[in-house]
Amino acid sequence: MALLKYEEIAESLRSRIASGEFESGETLPSGRDLAEQWSVSRATAVKAMDVLRSDGLVEARQGTGFVVAETPVARAAGARRAGSTRVTGGMPFLRVGEPDWVAPPAHVATALGMDAGVKALRRVRVLQLPDGSPHSYVQAWFPPDVAEPSPRLTQTAPIAEGTTRYVRRQTGRFPVEGVDVITVRLAVEEEVSHLALPEPTAVAVVLHTAYDKEQRPLVCEEGVTPGALYEHAETYTM
Repeated sequence: MALLKYEEIAESLRSRIASGEFESGETLPSGRDLAEQWSVSRATAVKAMDVLRSDGLVEARQGTGFVVAETPVARAAGARRAGSTRVTGGMPFLRVGEPDWVAPPAHVATALGMDAGVKALRRVRVLQLPDGSPHSYVQAWFPPDVAEPSPRLTQTAPIAEGTTRYVRRQTGRFPVEGVDVITVRLAVEEEVSHLALPEPTAVAVVLHTAYDKEQRPLVCEEGVTPGALYEHAETYTM
């Protein structure tokens, strides 16, 4: 399906940001300039910017216009329904260490359909509250058939376009179904350290697995949040 004009403009800017042409804090072309460049109305150009703002890539700055966002934003594991944006429930985060190839724990290997002992690419981050204190500890595991053709997943720098779009561009695969399993347990030593918790502390654990249209796992994320900070609300018909 052909992209609409505002989507085409947004994708062009997204690619230019991802390539490093525009760096964090740098001002993007104005709506008027984009309208002239693409021969569209100014409203169409602004709509393209709104798409990027919803994805957390740009932010509006009074007196300047739209600039590339300086603070990377991520969402907690799970609840990534179709149509939701990257900034819905998004929080600033810190990358923990460097991405590494590690054999995942048994429950993650099972979710990814991998044999025991086979290594997956792990990316770890800590999501933060507005005051900078930790909110949740998230480990994202990518199977080899996703990670190997997507080399930027092995880098610590944020992926401007988002991992989902990047993986889709590299592999042609994208999520069509997500499964979230929520459990409660005590925090383990690593989680206690990164979340600055007293021991013992109860935590909510969301195991989120995304599948492509052929039901092949793309990623498994395990998000750990202290019980006092975790809340799950859902509205449904009765």
